[in-house]
Amino acid sequence: MWYLLLVVLKRSYRLLNTHIMTIQLNTDKNISGNARLENYINELITEELSRFGEHLTRIEVHLSDENAAKDGENDKRCMLEARLKNKQPIAVTSHGNTVEQSLNEALDKLTASLDTIIGRSRNH
Repeated sequence: MWYLLLVVLKRSYRLLNTHIMTIQLNTDKNISGNARLENYINELITEELSRFGEHLTRIEVHLSDENAAKDGENDKRCMLEARLKNKQPIAVTSHGNTVEQSLNEALDKLTASLDTIIGRSRNH
């Protein structure tokens, strides 16, 4: 029981110390932007990008199914756009067989880009 309480407190502390960033979800007509998907995306992005919180003002998520009703490989597209304070926005795109796969791959790309850009700005 104490372990569970400690985990909850650590997570709450980390989230409280994270700066607020807006996460905006945009989907095409082929992907349902329901509350479950929105909650999943908000939690995933907040957790993955929390260490960049003081540098980010907004994240835009654009999800689309490029083949619409047809089945196809890598037809789910995720474009993430990160708005940074006092810098140009960064955009990355990834394709996958599922929305989750394309989102996770795009997040990996965005994290690498943010590491590079923010690391450079710290060195100057």
